[in-house]
Amino acid sequence: MAMSVGSGGGGRGRRRRGGRTALSEINVTPFVDVMLVLLIIFMVTAPMLASGVPVDLPDSKAEPLDQQQDQITVSIDAQGAVFLDDEQLSPGELTDRLAGLDRGAKPPLVTLRADRVLDWGRVAAVMGELNAAGFKSISLVTNSSTAPQ
Repeated sequence: MAMSVGSGGGGRGRRRRGGRTALSEINVTPFVDVMLVLLIIFMVTAPMLASGVPVDLPDSKAEPLDQQQDQITVSIDAQGAVFLDDEQLSPGELTDRLAGLDRGAKPPLVTLRADRVLDWGRVAAVMGELNAAGFKSISLVTNSSTAPQ
């Protein structure tokens, strides 16, 4: 029996000087792992970035409520400007804008975000406008705090 010198013998003919063959495949496993971690990070942080109006919220020990899909966010910044979601409204425009919203069978949840330095009278006035527009249930948004103040 004769052995061929060419391509037989377990691939000896393709070897380089160092005895290793060239790797022509790209390992995508680390790339997929990084993409999945980034996806999870963005999925967790996206609901936290829902409101773009910078408001320094007061602290509270209240339990958090579940988020709803059809909710309206009304924000009041430190200067007393009123925002509907991320759009700034002129004084007195809130009632008209809320009256024009489609409520469907069940009215959407209204969340009120007010800066901690605001006068309580300003917050009460905006709550009165919400009540005049027909929204009787209003959730006040605060920072969750477990430490005593």
